[in-house]
Amino acid sequence: IQPPEKPLQAEEWNRLKESFHCPESFEGAMFNSMVRCNTPIDVAKSLLTHVAKSNGDIAYYLLVKYLALCVQQGQTSEIQDVYDIMKTRFRILDSGAYNLLIRGLCNSNEWRMALTLLEEVKEIMVPSRSNYESCIKAASHHQEMNLAFELYREMLAKALVPTMDILQALFDFSRGMKGAELQKELFDILLYLRENQIYPHKTFMWSIKLWFESIPGECWRGHLTSIKDSGQCPVCSHQLEDSELTEEEYNNLRERITRDVIHGTDTFRKTSPQEFAAFQTFVESRLPFDIVIDGLNVSHIKPRKMQCENLFDAVNCLAKDNARLLVLGRKHMLLNSSNWKREVMKEMQKKAEFFFAENISEDDAFLLYATLQSGKHCKFVTRDFLRDHKACLSDSLTRHLFRKWQRGHQICGKSETMVDSVFPPQPAFRYDCVVQTTGDTWHIPYKEAFEEKYSYQVPRKWLCLQQRR
Repeated sequence: IQPPEKPLQAEEWNRLKESFHCPESFEGAMFNSMVRCNTPIDVAKSLLTHVAKSNGDIAYYLLVKYLALCVQQGQTSEIQDVYDIMKTRFRILDSGAYNLLIRGLCNSNEWRMALTLLEEVKEIMVPSRSNYESCIKAASHHQEMNLAFELYREMLAKALVPTMDILQALFDFSRGMKGAELQKELFDILLYLRENQIYPHKTFMWSIKLWFESIPGECWRGHLTSIKDSGQCPVCSHQLEDSELTEEEYNNLRERITRDVIHGTDTFRKTSPQEFAAFQTFVESRLPFDIVIDGLNVSHIKPRKMQCENLFDAVNCLAKDNARLLVLGRKHMLLNSSNWKREVMKEMQKKAEFFFAENISEDDAFLLYATLQSGKHCKFVTRDFLRDHKACLSDSLTRHLFRKWQRGHQICGKSETMVDSVFPPQPAFRYDCVVQTTGDTWHIPYKEAFEEKYSYQVPRKWLCLQQRR
């Protein structure tokens, strides 16, 4: 359905409606088309007026569609008018309408009205991430950084995960501004990146660099670099944090994971205490392993290959240098099937120890237990990020140790076609690949391109920031 180019009279709208294959849904379809074609607002308004005169009122869903067009075109006074109509006629609005109203008002001089709306939303539901981010951007744009950070902290307190876009905006709009409190807020964002193992993309990294260099009277200088294998920064000669956990840290982590994750509330939902006890006995009698493999996870690494072939490739690749392997499998792998060939399974069992769990079991607790019991040298193989287990750990220090241990011990296969192997050689990093600071230096690993999802590829490029005294 093609929207008209100019406003129509009542009879013209009626004729169009009658010619439409489904007259009862004409108005909705026409508004959808208007949003898609970015139709002039006076044309949309003429349809709205016609609907109001014909029906005596305008349905809620049509007002929301008209509102979407107003927001798309930045028609602030129309957005306010629609809000007034909605407020008068409907006791409560849905989250979609609030999202549109807040976004539309935040992009105008009436942005403070959006803050009032945010308060209104809080009374009936948890505001969305986009509600907060629209308001944070508007406050930042108008140089009200205290308000922007107050909203940002409130957003984190509600467990809403900020986008890179909003974090970058806070650095962009703070450029050249003075104030110890503001500086602390931005340093806290960098520590948030560290805590959550987030790598900024290149444009965000530039925003961080430019902000540091703009701090009045502080003489920060940023350089892009690659860290030497030894962990030394070629720019400032600073030695980055070691990726290895100390003996004390490792033992502490092992105890906490055993208590909170393995024997915590979740483990026995997907396995039984008897099965886990049998697994513990199995592991204890065969320790230590060099590499523990999540067999089912790895078997899906290349979707076009048979599952047992994927696992066979991984075992072959990782069994080099006489490494002792433990593969966590499922009982269905032992049944001869199109994906699991008996002869291939027998061949694999010559190169690795196998433990076959029930088909409903959750592998992660088994994986963590066998790896941690084997000692500091043992690596584990899965493409799962293990986010849930980090969440089970109650304090931030243990969560940090878990992530650090994970970075140094998790091997992740690549699913794209590779010449030699689906498993890259273990990274030879002796240093820890996260944001880190000594006070007068910051080292920030960054990615070349923006990635929505977490990637296991650890960045090779770093931003080194030094404060010249």
